Amino acid sequence: MQEEINKEKPAQPKAELIVPNATDRLRILTRYKNIAMVGLSPNPYRPSHFAAIYMLAEGYNIIPVNPMAAEILGRKSYASLKDIPGPVEVVDLFRKSADVPPLVDEAIEIGAKVIWMQLGVINEEAAAKAQAAGLEVVMDRCVKIEHARFFGGLNTIGLNTGVISSRRGY
Repeated sequence: MQEEINKEKPAQPKAELIVPNATDRLRILTRYKNIAMVGLSPNPYRPSHFAAIYMLAEGYNIIPVNPMAAEILGRKSYASLKDIPGPVEVVDLFRKSADVPPLVDEAIEIGAKVIWMQLGVINEEAAAKAQAAGLEVVMDRCVKIEHARFFGGLNTIGLNTGVISSRRGY
């Protein structure tokens, strides 16, 4: 019996993923039109490129953030969020989960309103920090898919294949 008392307590489960309800996601997509896409690729076969083309076609102002490209989709690409001269409302992250914390710090610094982490991008600590600073957070969701879900168009730009993935190689 004493052995059971001395056993380590099991690790606490992680907090639930931060995904606002459908009403909140719809409100975010309706209210905010300036989206900085961090990790937007100039490669037309990458998911970020598809998402940017779709969101541009839907009337959003897409601001590429990729230090390896001078221009993406005919728009100036910035090395970091801090380099963007105008307002940014949504910071859409196409980066590894481990890369998120410093990006959240930059988003807070520039006065962004929303952190949106794409499919497969999950960093609960960074999400909690963003929320504590007053930003809304969407995690593990695709901005393009969510827009298409609300406004139609899930078959637009190749997503009628039956395969929706953020993994490289698709």
